[in-house]
Amino acid sequence: MAFDQVELDGSRDKVRALAERLPRPVRFTLVGALGLTTDLCVFTLIATYGHHPLAVRLVSLASATLVTWRLNRALTFDRSGRLQADEALRYAAVTTAAQATSYAVFAWLVLSILAAFPQAALVCGAAVGAIVSYNGHRLFAFAPPRARSTFPVSYQTAPKGSRRA
Repeated sequence: MAFDQVELDGSRDKVRALAERLPRPVRFTLVGALGLTTDLCVFTLIATYGHHPLAVRLVSLASATLVTWRLNRALTFDRSGRLQADEALRYAAVTTAAQATSYAVFAWLVLSILAAFPQAALVCGAAVGAIVSYNGHRLFAFAPPRARSTFPVSYQTAPKGSRRA
């Protein structure tokens, strides 16, 4: 049984019902805040042992991604009607683009103007990545399948020399 289908005394349905009272961008922001908290905590914990911030960020990003995937699927976005494995692949594609953006901004900042404040660089990168993430998940990962066109290909484009009405 999938994680999001498990109910503990109906608590998942109650949490989902409560979450649905909030607009989707607010739910996404709250889930993102939990992901950012995870990211910052894991980053700070590992970085205190003297590891390089670029390596540490890879670990903290992976941790935050797992947290946000499950929470976004359960609370933020409606079911797409796709298999969970298909959604996971779509989520991974969007998340890869968003996290690559986040990591690039972080790396640029931590290697330049925010070298002394890696957590600030992390937050800046996460903010930019969140914009990519929200739109990608909304428009691709959790978007319902599009209906196939019922028009034959020949009706989609007019032949050369013909007049369109």
